[in-house]
Amino acid sequence: MSAEDLERSTTRAVAWRILPLILLGYLVSYMDRVNIGFAAPTMNAQLGFTASVYGFGGGLFFISYALLEIPSNLALARVGARRWLARIMVTWGVVAMSMALVRTPWQFYLVRFLLGAAEAGFFPGVIYYLGLWFPQAWRGRAVSRFYIAAPLASVVMGAVAGGLLGLDGRLGLHGWQWLLIAEGAPAVVLAFVFLRFLPDRPADAAWLSADQKAWLTARIAADNAAVAAPERSQVAALFRPAVIAITAVNFLYLGPYYAFTLSAPTILKEATGLSAAGVGYLIAAGGITGAVGMAVTGWSSDRLRERYLHLAAPLVLAAACFALIAFVPRPGVAMAAYLAMMACYFGISAAFWLAPGEIVHPRAVAVTVAAINGLGQVGSFLFPWLWGLAKDRTGGFHLGLSLLPLTFLAAAGIVLALRQARPRPAQRGR
Repeated sequence: MSAEDLERSTTRAVAWRILPLILLGYLVSYMDRVNIGFAAPTMNAQLGFTASVYGFGGGLFFISYALLEIPSNLALARVGARRWLARIMVTWGVVAMSMALVRTPWQFYLVRFLLGAAEAGFFPGVIYYLGLWFPQAWRGRAVSRFYIAAPLASVVMGAVAGGLLGLDGRLGLHGWQWLLIAEGAPAVVLAFVFLRFLPDRPADAAWLSADQKAWLTARIAADNAAVAAPERSQVAALFRPAVIAITAVNFLYLGPYYAFTLSAPTILKEATGLSAAGVGYLIAAGGITGAVGMAVTGWSSDRLRERYLHLAAPLVLAAACFALIAFVPRPGVAMAAYLAMMACYFGISAAFWLAPGEIVHPRAVAVTVAAINGLGQVGSFLFPWLWGLAKDRTGGFHLGLSLLPLTFLAAAGIVLALRQARPRPAQRGR
């Protein structure tokens, strides 16, 4: 077998065995994180939650998530992905279902905080895990193929939310309670699937031949050797200027996006005049455009071996889409801008998580990815909270929407500065 055939057969085998499981896990994770956006209109009305209460509770998830990211990833690196990811899924599934029991603002705050603690480490753990299985030249496609679960979650939620909310009154439960229970249960089931079928490292994969294991191990070792030299400690990597800059980018685009998406059903209904079912279908369509944007960006970034412009361009385009939603109040424009924004946002996500593996040594990737994600998630607490306060003070979403383009443009500026400051090929490895 030629070297090219060996590379192709190995990466194909790894992709088919690993990525479908990871995709399903992240799809359920993303649904449980943001499904309160669909539950919010009826839940808030029935429980008497203001926009400030909802925004604070919605964002509180990300505080505990951020606090436990690094400890969780260190535990994963120590005990193995199979057991640790399964543990995460069981706990977050149980907590997600318990959201149906909340009655007061403080109960809402507590469950959202516990949900963030339960889910902490899943996403950065997966990014670290994929680095053990995919060489750099294939990593963009690998990340985009599992991360495509996030936009697909919008498709699933948009398609099923209306039906679940329509169960209002069945067995004495409100529709929003049915929604939260039905979308939390799959995580518990998938945890046992992970335990059975997810190997920790290539050496544990019975479905790889000896030649494939040897090729994969050597190739990843060669890629790792080409990255920056290891820091004195894993924590030292967190203070590199490039890592700090990437963390700022994550803060500036992730938090504002979650502020928007936690209220997206309400915003889109007001902007378009669609029914609740119509909004669900629009969000499902946004999931499809997001999946396309992610797949195209991941493929193009790998093909051209370029990360920075693939990140900066969709940041700028997403800013333009939010500006259209905020300042051109026409139903057709709002729908088109939303669909385009979803393609851009998930294109950003596809490119963003390729950067850490190219700026720090693999020994520090587990801690670095967890820190970037965790500190960036602080914005996912602050922005929804401030968004809710602005909604209560002004009576609408216009102020929040008008500020979103600025945060995305600021993130794009940092990315372009990083591109200018990156080491040239002749300087790397010095």
